Amino acid sequence: MNKSSASMTSHKAVSSLSEAHPSGTDFMQWYPIARKIVDFTLTNHHNQAMTNADLTGQWTLAFVGYTYCPDICPTTLAALNQAYPKIIATADQQPIKVWFLSVDPKRDTIERLAEYVGFFNPEFIGATAEHKQLYPLVRSMGMMYSMSQSTDDPNYLVDHSGSVVVINPLGQVIGRFKPQHAPGQIAMSDTAQIIADMPKVIAYGRAE
Repeated sequence: MNKSSASMTSHKAVSSLSEAHPSGTDFMQWYPIARKIVDFTLTNHHNQAMTNADLTGQWTLAFVGYTYCPDICPTTLAALNQAYPKIIATADQQPIKVWFLSVDPKRDTIERLAEYVGFFNPEFIGATAEHKQLYPLVRSMGMMYSMSQSTDDPNYLVDHSGSVVVINPLGQVIGRFKPQHAPGQIAMSDTAQIIADMPKVIAYGRAE
């Protein structure tokens, strides 16, 4: 193959990936290289252990928060529940799952987590762990959280990321739907954009 042919082949490959790349950079941050998630062990709301293996063979939309959250958590989960039938309809060969990762293990017991997640959608997965597991896990997913007040106050708040993270069937983070800011509204990911972009995300995942 001469240099000209090689250049044309390379250009076609790049163009193909670019066309498959999810649109709307204002809504989604796409990672050029998939990010490995650190090894973890969580306990889900069914009181079952969950590890990295539970992320494989499916697409996962993950959101961090806590059940005592006064705004973004219930709003985001309610929006995801409303959009869920359309979101899972975009699935191709692997199903799409929604994970809610609680970063408040002190108050979010398994029983409370089960009640909270079940209120929004019984198919959603709620999970948590001790902070020594949560901190590195959340960081490796490209998110953060911190206790904004002393946990001695029973009504303490937790600051946390508001993005919905996209995890591919290999259990790697490939991007995130960013929270959208509008006057007088809670900043949260646009579920209509998630519905619109998931087919492109899945197609691009197959092309890699």
